[in-house]
Amino acid sequence: MDFFHQESFLEKVILGNTVLRYLVSLGMFLGPAVVLFFLNKFAVSRIKAWAAKTAWEFDDFAVELFEKIIYPLIYAGLFFLAFNNLSVVERYRVLVNKAGIILVTVFIIRAVIMFLNFLVLKVVLKGEADEARVKSVSGLMILVKFVVWVVGAVLVLDNMGYKVSTVVAGLGIGGIAVALAAQAILGDLFSYISIMFDKPFMTGDYIVFDDVMGTVENIGIKTTRLRSISGEQIIVSNSNLTGSRVKNYKRMATRRGLFTLGIAYGTPKAKLEKIPVIIGGIINAINGARFERSHFSAYGDFSLNFETVYYVEGNDYNRYMDIQQEIYMRVYEAFEKENIEFAFPTQTLYVKK
Repeated sequence: MDFFHQESFLEKVILGNTVLRYLVSLGMFLGPAVVLFFLNKFAVSRIKAWAAKTAWEFDDFAVELFEKIIYPLIYAGLFFLAFNNLSVVERYRVLVNKAGIILVTVFIIRAVIMFLNFLVLKVVLKGEADEARVKSVSGLMILVKFVVWVVGAVLVLDNMGYKVSTVVAGLGIGGIAVALAAQAILGDLFSYISIMFDKPFMTGDYIVFDDVMGTVENIGIKTTRLRSISGEQIIVSNSNLTGSRVKNYKRMATRRGLFTLGIAYGTPKAKLEKIPVIIGGIINAINGARFERSHFSAYGDFSLNFETVYYVEGNDYNRYMDIQQEIYMRVYEAFEKENIEFAFPTQTLYVKK
């Protein structure tokens, strides 16, 4: 009697489904869920610990993606599989399926945003020491995330049966109107993106373009701010920067120096021949300077001109000026010892008696 009583209980219908069917659906969910729980407890935790020890960062991202996206999606899939095994009123089935579409779309959007964050943080900003640039890119990521969520919402509405073509068309027309009205702003925005990825200059670089020169203080979404040598702040649109030829002195490996000395007419030839040797020896003796050449270059109106070229390592302008000053002082001292006279503007006037 207990057997038949038990059998009749399993066959008892509750809300259109037998008790046995409820138990089967529950087993369809709980069985794999328990397996996944222990798999995550023992296997995934060990993989996560191993990934944390490696220098490769993509494995950490993969483990995080599995924990936050794939793992919950598997549970959601098991739930919907078990739910669809039951006989449910059609409107409830449609409602649950729509909820499933929304849930899956949300997780996909989250996965896309996670990947974009990984791409920006580990590829674009890897080893980036410029805090202002990090903040700028982070601000831009907010706009990117907003666009991703909007696209995801449109896709959800389309999959749920709503006619979004009219809305999309309206957004398209509205977008064109906004783009035409804000053409300059969008141009600066795309120029900002170009500056962020191409990195022609960074915060702290000294740049020169057109008739503007200064140190970069901040790179914004629309404008870049420079600090000139005289102290005032110069604000320039990003599109103006990307459309110009920019000289970045911060990235200068060596700085070229050139000077011309005028020697007095009447200086003996033997002393003239010594001049390039003297100058070359002086420059090569100074740490950080490299002698290139020194030549008797021209007969001037009142002097014999010697042109000298040298290079200073690095991009520090103050150091360059210090080395240049030391070269000039040593040349002056050496010429005094050799009795080599510098020329100065003179005129000889011949008077006929």
